[in-house]
Amino acid sequence: MLFRQLYDAETSTYTYLLADEDTREAVLIDPVKEQVDRDLQLVAELGLELVHTLETHVHADHITGASEIRQRLGTRSVVAAEGGAGCGDVHVVDGDRVSFGRHALLVRTTPGHTSGCLSFVLDDESMVFTGDALLIRGCGRTDFQQGDSHALYRSVHDKLFSLPDRTLVYPGHDYRGCTASSVGEERTHNPRLGGGKTEEEFVEIMSNLRLAQPKKIDVAVPANLNCGVRALATAEASPGGSPFVPGEVVEVEPAWVAANAQSVFLVDVRERDEFHGELGRVAGAVLAPLAAVPETAKSWEPGQPVVTICRSGGRSLHAAHALRELGFREVASMRGGMLAWNEANLPKVTG
Repeated sequence: MLFRQLYDAETSTYTYLLADEDTREAVLIDPVKEQVDRDLQLVAELGLELVHTLETHVHADHITGASEIRQRLGTRSVVAAEGGAGCGDVHVVDGDRVSFGRHALLVRTTPGHTSGCLSFVLDDESMVFTGDALLIRGCGRTDFQQGDSHALYRSVHDKLFSLPDRTLVYPGHDYRGCTASSVGEERTHNPRLGGGKTEEEFVEIMSNLRLAQPKKIDVAVPANLNCGVRALATAEASPGGSPFVPGEVVEVEPAWVAANAQSVFLVDVRERDEFHGELGRVAGAVLAPLAAVPETAKSWEPGQPVVTICRSGGRSLHAAHALRELGFREVASMRGGMLAWNEANLPKVTG
């Protein structure tokens, strides 16, 4: 198996590339948006086919590169089914497998740092990619994003410390220059979770950290909930007003779309089976799957206001940015997609 550990110096984030040396199928764990060109250049130089990007959690300190990589290569993004980003292509639960060639990563849900944290164990148990659940001589904080110190203690002890001592630990970050550890080392030497620390002792430690908020949290979390695509604004329109910002992409709530559907051009960028599927669709929306938007949009009037729609809001943001690049001046994406539309009990067309 081919393995590379990559680093983003600004956020101290590790990205991991794994590939089957025979089939050349590869996966990329926790890509960083600013490093996408570097990562894809390496993939090309090594003659690999990138089939999946994987997220260990919804990050607060950097924006993921998953969305841009999906747009450029057609990869599928893997996220947690619970507490992950709804815009992902594959939603995994504990025990699922993500295959690449003859190899596979086994999913272990490890909530606590956030509610949707995942760790990925190589199928021979030689490596585990722990995200922020378990760091080298540390762990992720538990004071935001549905963090829970009790849950994190149980995640690490039940799901990670149960691996063999020899299993190498590759974390999501390191701020001291360390690159890897092992389960045996962390079980013995981790000052928060190892050395026989009880759950009560761990909770006490975590409650007294008093850490500053991550610098990019207000930008990174909303963008990562949309797989790395950021909208300019999300403010509600004033009564009788318009939420559109000429030349920029904004998000609008489903309720605004329902109230203004007759005055905007609605574009559903899901696949045909989704458009006719159980989530239904907004009355009057036209179907234009995401991949077809650049070509299909040539026949649309660029001066009209456009609202794009998908399942959860990720693909629609992609489409909205594409339309902006094509010269459409008033473009918005419907926040939360048809999942949010249905949650709001708004009328839909089915069948």
